[in-house]
Amino acid sequence: YVIIQVGKLRTSSHLQLRPGQDKAKQFDTNNRVSHGVKQTTVWGCFSWFRLGSLVPSHFAKMSVVGFDVGFLNCYVAVARAGGIETVANEYSDRCTPACVSFGPRNRSIGAAAKSQVVTNCKNTVQGFKRFHGRAFSDPYIQRLKSSLVYDLAQMPSGTTGIKVMYMEEEKVFSIEQVTAMLLTKMKETAEHALKKPVADCVVSVPCYYTDAERRSVVDAAQIAGLNCLRLMNETTAVALAYGIYKQDLPAPEEKPRIVVFVDIGHSGYQTSVCAFNKGKLKVLATACDPELGGKDFDEMLVRHFCEEFGKKYQLDVKTKPRALVRLYQECEKLKKLMSANSSDLPLNIECFMNDIDVSGKLNRVQFEEMCADVLARVEAPLHDLMEQAKLKKEDIYAVEIVGGASRIPSVKERISKFFVKELSTTLNADEAVARGCALQCAILSPAFKVREFSITDAVAYPISLKWNSAAEEGVSDCEVFPKNHAAPFSKVLTFYRREPFSLEAYYNTPKELPFPDPTIGQFVIQKVVPQASGESSKVKVKVRVNIHGIFSVSSASLVEVQKTEEGEEPMDTEQQATPEEEVIINNHIHSHFTSPEESKTEKKSDQPPQAKKPKVKTKVLELPIENSPQWELAVDMLNLFVENEGNMIMQDKLEKERNDAKNYVEEYVYDMRDKLHGRLEKFVSEDRDILSLQLEDTENWLYEDGEDQPKQQYIDKLAKLKKLGQPIQERYMESEERPRAFDDMGKQIQMYMKIVEAYKTKEEQYDHLDQEDINKVDKLVNEAMIWLNSKMNQQSKLSLTVEPAVRVREIQDKTKELYSSCNPIVTKPKPKVELPKDIKAGEQNGPVNGQEKDPAEGTEKGTADSTGIPPSTESTEPRPDMDLD
Repeated sequence: YVIIQVGKLRTSSHLQLRPGQDKAKQFDTNNRVSHGVKQTTVWGCFSWFRLGSLVPSHFAKMSVVGFDVGFLNCYVAVARAGGIETVANEYSDRCTPACVSFGPRNRSIGAAAKSQVVTNCKNTVQGFKRFHGRAFSDPYIQRLKSSLVYDLAQMPSGTTGIKVMYMEEEKVFSIEQVTAMLLTKMKETAEHALKKPVADCVVSVPCYYTDAERRSVVDAAQIAGLNCLRLMNETTAVALAYGIYKQDLPAPEEKPRIVVFVDIGHSGYQTSVCAFNKGKLKVLATACDPELGGKDFDEMLVRHFCEEFGKKYQLDVKTKPRALVRLYQECEKLKKLMSANSSDLPLNIECFMNDIDVSGKLNRVQFEEMCADVLARVEAPLHDLMEQAKLKKEDIYAVEIVGGASRIPSVKERISKFFVKELSTTLNADEAVARGCALQCAILSPAFKVREFSITDAVAYPISLKWNSAAEEGVSDCEVFPKNHAAPFSKVLTFYRREPFSLEAYYNTPKELPFPDPTIGQFVIQKVVPQASGESSKVKVKVRVNIHGIFSVSSASLVEVQKTEEGEEPMDTEQQATPEEEVIINNHIHSHFTSPEESKTEKKSDQPPQAKKPKVKTKVLELPIENSPQWELAVDMLNLFVENEGNMIMQDKLEKERNDAKNYVEEYVYDMRDKLHGRLEKFVSEDRDILSLQLEDTENWLYEDGEDQPKQQYIDKLAKLKKLGQPIQERYMESEERPRAFDDMGKQIQMYMKIVEAYKTKEEQYDHLDQEDINKVDKLVNEAMIWLNSKMNQQSKLSLTVEPAVRVREIQDKTKELYSSCNPIVTKPKPKVELPKDIKAGEQNGPVNGQEKDPAEGTEKGTADSTGIPPSTESTEPRPDMDLD
């Protein structure tokens, strides 16, 4: 089972092949082996080909899961035999809130944490998705800090952390840790749905995420114990979910179908334009506004009602965090209602502040007027998108909108007006991203065979490299990946150096970047030495934007030149490119990475070789690279976070077991107390008062001293109660099941008695049985009947409040014993009757034992036996004009 990416080589990249490599490896620029599947990449636009349909048995245990980690909500989609399915959590809801709450004993994640937003607001974290990869000193963080209910703090590395009270101690968790907690919860949801462990997954990220933010999310997935096969841009995931099911896409050689995707979520506004052909998808351009989303409309509503309540009730809402959280929740509900209704809608909150009930009302027209400034920002990314893609509105086939805020009528109206086109809503606005991620995971996983569909994403921001020039010209730079360049993609750059050198990668358009620091990282190429002749060595550096959208210097190699005598056959030489390829390489690469003196030397070397020159052999040496990304968790810190997450998971499990033990005690108290005055009343006498008193004492203990006790305390309490209550319940169960057990045994005794009587009357059915066996059955039946009558008489004299004379289990065992002893005797089959030997087969009037001979066959055999002449083959030979099967 092989996955191959193929495409055309670009003139801005070059690849020279080394002898000794097979053809598959010659084009291998980034081999990756995952679960036995080798992925081979050739630079350029690529397609997926799946060879063979055999899936090894161990692949069946692999998971195919897509996680949509949103600002407000999360969704989990899995691949099953029936297709892609969005699964529900323990509350039977497919939407899981992106919320984590910290308590004195455990964490609550998802819906359980959402219910604590008001009661435990200082320790309940939400909206942390926007903090990935950002320093605490980031102006964006400092601006948001004052509007948050929970506290932010600076981590030792300088990044942003979240300060909460957990396990009765003040803790500071990194953003990666908090996101890992949420991913752990989503992982549990997927495992519950798939009934197997989950490791492989695809996680969604906004298309405007920078290198630092993407690295942060990858680290969070590792902390959660997940193997992230790909960080997928949300708009690309939507495009995949849209295109892979389309059967009417243009052929590959035809003009592509252009579709615009608009995703307006709670905290971000993303757009992309994609070109579709049959079996492939290419992202042409992306544009976004990371600051525009549904939260901005919520902010306008909250601001409006804060002013109204201040004038009407003299309440300063912003001074009370709990009141502010409740107002946000109600405003979000009101916003959703106004999307479906244009009339006046009320907003009522009881005991809002200072035991005061507040109320207000608003309609859609008023809402749109107050949000005019927010709505005016909708069209700017659309203009930018069309300019980048160099498309006209007439070129657009469809405009597909997704995201929670896309349901606001005024937003839809502005987008539709811009494109002069009716909007398409064929995708589930909430679940499309998760479904697209699950589809991508299925494509990357060998466990599923998916329709061939290639995905070419785009680089969101232009990436450049700068370095110190060898010709002492100061710092040189070059744009390696322009904006909207195809991704994933690799390029090879050639340098001429005598010593180690460093490259700095950065985004060259900081004004467009929604991030304060444009630096991606520093990459030092080590162990560079000059040639034996003292000249500069040729160093090839491969840079790559990988499948996650993360930039890296993936490898570096030094080409060592060695001269040999004429006529000596070179060993391990590097295969030289053709002159045409060399010209292209020199024009496109060396002009950027060589000094003027080196260029002159190269021009001289391009002249025709003179006679009797020594031959040259080359040797390629791999060079170590020191990677220093601008943001990335250190290995020891990552391992520490993984260990801490495991400890917290174990603590949550222990706390759940403790709470379950407590709930079992409480449940038993209420259940037993009701039954004592119900169906168990007849089975209790003097111990009723003792048990009732014990139940009452236990109930009081649960709400006083027993509110917070170890698990074993609850187990002991439950055992003590069951010691009194279990005998009563057993008497009830025995009383319910005993009559049926007596009846079953009586029926069996009666059946065997009839068989004994039938034998004594010499009925033909039982005349083959032995007298001794029948006597044995008769004896067993009489003994069983005596035992049954004795036990029934004893039980009839006993009260329901005392222990029974015989247990149901004893009756059932006695019945089984009687059956196992008597049944083999009475079901003994009759002996077979043999036919007399003097009866010949030819004298039979019909078939014997149900077997009938073919008439023709019998005739032939009879003729041969009587005459001694073999039968004629005339009738058995096929005729020439017959069809034989």
